[in-house]
Amino acid sequence: MYPRRCVVCDRPPGYGKMICPGCIGKLRVVRGPVCCKCGKPLRDESEELCKDCKRSKHFFTKGRSVYEYKSIRKSVYRFKYSGRSEYADYYGKAMAHYLGDTIREWDPDVIIPVPIHKKRMAKRGYNQSALLASGLARELGIPFAENLVKRTKNTIPMKELDAHQRQINLKNAFIVAPNDVKLDTIVVVDDIYTTGSTIDAVAAVLKDAGARDVYFVCLSSGASM
Repeated sequence: MYPRRCVVCDRPPGYGKMICPGCIGKLRVVRGPVCCKCGKPLRDESEELCKDCKRSKHFFTKGRSVYEYKSIRKSVYRFKYSGRSEYADYYGKAMAHYLGDTIREWDPDVIIPVPIHKKRMAKRGYNQSALLASGLARELGIPFAENLVKRTKNTIPMKELDAHQRQINLKNAFIVAPNDVKLDTIVVVDDIYTTGSTIDAVAAVLKDAGARDVYFVCLSSGASM
């Protein structure tokens, strides 16, 4: 009954389209030298790691993101908090387009989302990371498991916390659901990568459960803190 909205300007983009042709260039794809661990853009080509990864020991193996967060910030906010679940159709395809070859090289057994707490799910109506992950998995033909990891702690919003506070906030926040299938390599999907605290917390419980490698892909990447 209602027209689809452009992921950038939030206006109807025209029949059959998911983004206005003039808006495509406003989304800045992460390019050039990136951190070899988390995939954040690097200003200095001689560096291998970003500032965050130099001072942090991560549980995840490696990760990559599609867009620079500043160019997509308003869109992500509407996607998460304003009911624009249809944005996932475009962004899932974009993640497959830009990161598909990398993900195939990782050869994952399954793609999973970062879970949200049931109270947040009831309020929001959907998990935006699950929508991205399911679309990405469908595009690449890789199994998708929405409930492999569950969130048991309703953590406070992370955007106002520093890296150390984020780690404390996420302590004991996730558990792995009982699973009879051996999963060696897992790709975790989220909307924003900042310090890696959330991905690390998920990766830690997956590795405790027997996973060998936990990679991640995110829709966007923030600046180093």
